[in-house]
Amino acid sequence: MAWVVLVLSGVLEAVWATALGRSEGFSRLTPSIVFAVGLVLSMAGLAYAMRELPVGTAYAVWVGIGAVLTVVIAMVSGQEAVTAVKVLLLAGIIGCVVGLKLLH
Repeated sequence: MAWVVLVLSGVLEAVWATALGRSEGFSRLTPSIVFAVGLVLSMAGLAYAMRELPVGTAYAVWVGIGAVLTVVIAMVSGQEAVTAVKVLLLAGIIGCVVGLKLLH
């Protein structure tokens, strides 16, 4: 169960990071609310997962999922360019996250 919660928390990290960027310095209400709710839920899930998983592994997986999804959201929405090198590097992060899961 800890792994499921950790993955969902990583997804929520991408949600709050994207909302933070769209909040324009907290001047837009809806993205600011999405940021705050996403942040609290993401951190709560990370804390829950760390009850069973090692801190280093849990944090690395959480950050990896959040980082990759945040970049993918930016690429899909046209805010960031899609390049072969970028896709390859993101695949490397995904590979490392899967590797950490397999080692645990």
